[in-house]
Amino acid sequence: MTPTPIRVRFAPSPTGYLHVGGARTALFNWLYARHYGGTFVLRIEDTDVERSSDEMVEGILVGMRWLGLDWDEGPFVGGPHEPYFQSGRLERYRALAQQLVDTGHAYYDYRTAEEITAARTAAEQGDTDDWSHDRASRDLDPAQAAAYEAEGRPRAIRFRVPHGQTQVRDIVHGDITFDNATIEDFVILRSDGHPTYHLSVVADDVDMQITSVIRGDDHISNTPKQVLLYQALGAPVPEFAHVPLILGADKKRLSKRHGATSVIEYRAQGILPEAMVNFLALLGWSPGSSDQELFTRDELVRAFSLEGISGGNAVFNNEKLAWFNIQHMMRLSDSEIVARVESDLDAAGLWRPSFEHGHDEHAFICAVIALLKPRLHALGDVVEQARPLIAREIVYDEAAVAKHAGTPEMRAHLSALADACEALEPFDAATIEQAVRGYAERAGIKAGAMIHATRVALTGRTVSPGLFEVMALLGRATVVERLRRLATR
Repeated sequence: MTPTPIRVRFAPSPTGYLHVGGARTALFNWLYARHYGGTFVLRIEDTDVERSSDEMVEGILVGMRWLGLDWDEGPFVGGPHEPYFQSGRLERYRALAQQLVDTGHAYYDYRTAEEITAARTAAEQGDTDDWSHDRASRDLDPAQAAAYEAEGRPRAIRFRVPHGQTQVRDIVHGDITFDNATIEDFVILRSDGHPTYHLSVVADDVDMQITSVIRGDDHISNTPKQVLLYQALGAPVPEFAHVPLILGADKKRLSKRHGATSVIEYRAQGILPEAMVNFLALLGWSPGSSDQELFTRDELVRAFSLEGISGGNAVFNNEKLAWFNIQHMMRLSDSEIVARVESDLDAAGLWRPSFEHGHDEHAFICAVIALLKPRLHALGDVVEQARPLIAREIVYDEAAVAKHAGTPEMRAHLSALADACEALEPFDAATIEQAVRGYAERAGIKAGAMIHATRVALTGRTVSPGLFEVMALLGRATVVERLRRLATR
């Protein structure tokens, strides 16, 4: 049964940028919240002081914004449960840990790290599975405890795991039962006063009234400990949905060896956020009986449900992502693509203010995009493919010039074609094609040879979109000028 109102959270640790797995988790939470008109909370788990950094926090936020995963509460948005950084909530964790001690659900452990390590080693060498070495301080003699307190000995706080079983109700995997005898009395507050993950995540979820926890399968083993904490605090236990891990093509957990793992790396490669969102949504989720693959963001919101999440691991397929990118690029208007590549064109020295919407060359740059669009695989392709069509100066591939326009005879043909183009009416693709082929026939040369030489003259390259469409796009004056430039070079 879906709780209402829905409150979900994405709680990344800023020890790295937003990776693909985290982005997929964030997306599932966002889609669930948006589907039910709920609240999506972004929370930063930055208690790992040594590894967390402001740069990594900003990297996570940039990735979220790029994907369009806006949060209702969290950093730079605020909300009724601030702060949304765990580093600002340390006193709350300490107070809850003490509350658990006071109610008998937790106890002090005065042992040093060395003593605990020695106890673990002894237990392992004794081939025991009862975890009794982690319950050694559970019933510490009060006099000994008082002595430790008097000497100011550091102490951790451990949760007192009760006897019996703990059941986890999981929407994806069904009911999972854990034998409490296999769960150690786990630390909830370290001797330095910092909380462990189990305490901080439960405390935050309780305080922020999280109703649904959607996260990766690798957290299943953590869940019984957290359920015990919810119960000890007298708080409602949220619903859980553990989503499948993302694997590489070799069926091993996705890592750097499989290529880019940060979503920002994919942005740099020219992947559209629409394509990445569509692709990530289908990694471990399906819309049910429908075989639809292409989704807009709104369509995903309408179709999403936790019941659609698969229990099996998902495989990250770069070729499939590239296909999604092409499909979503074809859906964009030419003007929208222009807007998205403006900064790239500017960095390459190709942008002109007249290309902006409402200016005299905007229609031209849109026509360039329309001509290139069937050949684009990513936004990053635009700069190099558009360069010969919009650059003021042509850069020739000298090998192409030598092969296709290196003889005096061919250059004379280019000059003659320039003369023919000056008088050509109308100057459209169909008329141009007739003129080029007609000239080749009259001159007694192969049409292909004339076409190749003309392409090199106009673009400096041997490959381009359809030559006659390129000529019509460039316009009579530019075509004539470029033909004559190579003819007299």
